[in-house]
Amino acid sequence: MSKTAKIVYRPLGLVGSLLASVVAASVFQVVWKKVARQDDAPTAMQSEYRLREILLASAVRGAIVAVVKALVSRGGARGFTKLTGAWPGD
Repeated sequence: MSKTAKIVYRPLGLVGSLLASVVAASVFQVVWKKVARQDDAPTAMQSEYRLREILLASAVRGAIVAVVKALVSRGGARGFTKLTGAWPGD
C-alpha cells in the first residue's frame, strides 16, 4: 500500500476506533443490566463490591470492547479496500 493511502486511512481508523468505543460502552451497559439486574457495573474503587464482582464486570467489558473494536476495524478496512484497492494493514 502506498504511503498516501496509509496517511489517508489513519484518521478514518481513529474515528472508527472512537465510534467502536461508544458502541461497546452502550452494548456493555445493556448486557450488564440484563445479566446482573443492576443499572451500573461495579468499578475498582467501589468498596461495596467484592473483588470477584469487579473482575467479572471488567472481563465482560473487555471482551465486549475487543469484539466491537475488531468488528469496526475489520469493516473499516474492508470498506477502505473497496474504495482504494489497497488493504490498510499491509
